[in-house]
Order: sequence, then C-alpha cells, then structure tokens
Amino acid sequence: MYILFAIVALTLLGLGLGYLLGAASRFLKVEGDPLADEIEALLPGSQCGQCGYPGCRPAAEALAGGEAAVTLCPPGGKALAEQLAAKLNVDLDMGGMEEAAPLLARVDESNCIGCTRCFKACPTDAIVGAPKQIHAVVADACIGCGKCVDICPTECLQLHPVKVTLRNWRWPKPRLAAA
Repeated sequence: MYILFAIVALTLLGLGLGYLLGAASRFLKVEGDPLADEIEALLPGSQCGQCGYPGCRPAAEALAGGEAAVTLCPPGGKALAEQLAAKLNVDLDMGGMEEAAPLLARVDESNCIGCTRCFKACPTDAIVGAPKQIHAVVADACIGCGKCVDICPTECLQLHPVKVTLRNWRWPKPRLAAA
C-alpha cells in the first residue's frame, strides 16, 4: 500500500514540475539576435579561437554589433570575409588580409610520448590516440589553428602545408594586370 502511494506521489510530483518547467520555458524565453544567428551559420563553427574570441558565437555577436572586422576569421579566408561583408552591407578592405596556404598538423612519431595534451587542446578533435600511445592527425578535420603545436611538450607536432593532390587541386585564378 505504501509503495503504491509513493509511486502515485512521485508521478504527480514529476508531472507538476514538468508542467512548471514547460510554462517557464514558454514565458521566460529570451530571444536571440537573428543577425548573429545568421552570421554564426556562416562561420566555420570550429571554435578555434584564432579570431580572438572564445568561439564562433561570441565572434558572430561582435560582428553583428559592429565591434569586429569582417576579416576576423582566418580559417574562413577571403571567401568568408566577402560573404560577411555582403551580409552586413559593409565595405570590404582586403589589403591587410592575405590568403595563407592551408596548413595541417603532423605528428613526428619518434618524438611523441602520448601525453594527450594535444588532443585535449584541439578544437575540432582532429587528433586521435590514447594516453601513452602515439597520436595521429585526421587531415580532413584539422583546421591548422596551431593550438596543438603550442601545447606539445616534445615539439613532435608541426604545421605543414597541405600536399597538392588531384582531390584538392584548384585552378589558380588569373591575376589582374596593373593598369
């Protein structure tokens, strides 16, 4: 008899608290900035921090508020800067921005001690391995931010340019002649 009473009491308590949580989420909802949401959708979403902000959401909020330049995202490059300038209706000054060659981290297995510091620092989980074992870098996930290189105690991680293959080769655009 007491068990049945406890089951009914807990069920009613759960239903009541669930109803209160549902009502609170409906009436106390905080609307976000729709422009910041659109800008965040354009950003790479890797949360690498190369722009100087702790993630892509704070960077999007700074862009929406006019506190940051549209050229703030190094992984996005010039293409992203052009998209952001079009979205925000601002003039784009690409003079200070240079398109860097894409870089990938590589592990020198002879120096790797398996300390796991690198894959804890990687924002995209591109480094795989286990404690006290050699680590490897997943090339498709690496964005070349260099956080793993900075934290590696044995300097076994280095950033190298991406090797050109048939899969990633692009036709170089012709340069405009100076008039």
